[in-house]
Amino acid sequence: MPASEQGIAHDHYVCIPRTLIFLTRGDAVLLLKGAPTKRIWANKYNGVGGHVECGEDVLSSAKRELDEETGLSAALRLMGTLQVDVEPKMGICVYVLTGECLSGEPRPSEEGTLFWLPFDKLDQYPLVEDVAILLEKIRKMQAGEPPFSARSFYDQNEKLTVHFGE
Repeated sequence: MPASEQGIAHDHYVCIPRTLIFLTRGDAVLLLKGAPTKRIWANKYNGVGGHVECGEDVLSSAKRELDEETGLSAALRLMGTLQVDVEPKMGICVYVLTGECLSGEPRPSEEGTLFWLPFDKLDQYPLVEDVAILLEKIRKMQAGEPPFSARSFYDQNEKLTVHFGE
């Protein structure tokens, strides 16, 4: 369908696509501790990923980001999507992927320092707010289960809420 038939209007909700990747190795997950100089999430742990560029599909973007930020590769699979409400007419659509990486060590990244952290000790690290929630959801998912759909937002008291669709 050509652009003229897409029904795009500037008064509709607009989403910026991003990827978020959680690589696993046994009972550990690879997380990036944001560099102290980062504008957002400085010194906090997050998965790797970034923006989906024009001309990329989500999987190609995730593989590119994984290579750029870690030098590692893995067979990635979509675990779900997270709609992050940022403004009344704008949000971020995060495509959450995971994969197992059995060998190799991540190379240094300008984004921060990469660590393989044990799942059972994640509560000892300063994680980006939704990371523990997303990892818990992913770890409870059964093989063959469809990807999750979730929405996150901050309430009037600046408390994060993540709501998983049914």
